[in-house]
Amino acid sequence: MIVAETIVDCRAAVAAAKADGKRVGFVPTMGALHDGHFSHIDRARRAEAFVAVSIFVNPTQFGAGEDLDAYPRPREADLDACRQRGVDLVFAPSVEQMYPDGPTGGRTSVHVAELPDTLCGRSRPEHFAGVCTVVAKLLNIVQPDVAYFGQKDYQQAAIVRRMVRDLDVPVEIVVGPTVREADGLAMSSRNAYLTDDERAQAVALSQALQLAADMIHNTHPPAGRVIEAMRAHLAGAAPLGEVDYIQIVDPDTLADVPATDRPVVAALAVRFPHARLIDNRVID
Repeated sequence: MIVAETIVDCRAAVAAAKADGKRVGFVPTMGALHDGHFSHIDRARRAEAFVAVSIFVNPTQFGAGEDLDAYPRPREADLDACRQRGVDLVFAPSVEQMYPDGPTGGRTSVHVAELPDTLCGRSRPEHFAGVCTVVAKLLNIVQPDVAYFGQKDYQQAAIVRRMVRDLDVPVEIVVGPTVREADGLAMSSRNAYLTDDERAQAVALSQALQLAADMIHNTHPPAGRVIEAMRAHLAGAAPLGEVDYIQIVDPDTLADVPATDRPVVAALAVRFPHARLIDNRVID
């Protein structure tokens, strides 16, 4: 497995693979790898001849007061996990390599219109510009045939797809299903922050989404009624959590919808004392 810390070395490794006629699959991550990431790596390994993974905690997608400094960075464990799964290339650049002028200096940024203005974007207004900028940079550096993302970050995946389409980036975006713990909690690097009590209550997020799915499948109630039921469930089952948002949105536009007699996405974010968790469910 090649570990590249510079853009030059990363491009050289990918160029050599492409010269051999290999298709390149790419899994961008911020490290602290878990089974959710591994599902994308395994999917790429089955489909592509050359698998690249990036490990980079991107400072431009963290807002003031967020957990940039505390974000876990188990580099050696992540590299060992990539080796065990047959990854061919890990791109693990420094902040200086990705942002030579500094992450807050005068820099070009990528902004997608409208899609970031809802869900997580309402409480994290700068987040998705940081995401789009770093993903655009990574796609330009790695130049993969296919890039793999997860449905747990549904809004992020939708925004990346729009960016790739609008900028004519020659890459296929594949979105894999959310990987969950045995009790239903969506896997996330931030789950490690939770105390035992918070972890026990965090399962309420997936329970609220199941409640929404059951209500919509059974009677197609107005979206507002579904949201009220989800909020009531969270209030009772997760008193340590503070709801950031609960929304029922269109799967493509992410706009709030009043009716549930069509495919929708139920999405929510809850702030516990030690971590902010997100989850969603596509309800057909």
